[in-house]
Amino acid sequence: MSGHSKWKTIQHKKGAADAKRGKIFSKMSKELMVVAKKGGSDP
Repeated sequence: MSGHSKWKTIQHKKGAADAKRGKIFSKMSKELMVVAKKGGSDP
């Protein structure tokens, strides 16, 4: 019954989008940590 529950449709789309966004943010934060640990005169 596709389209039966509007909330479920939103929930599935949001879940997929949030997972994708979370993966990107975690990747960037790991990169940032590596650069911060590496150090340097000009961040």
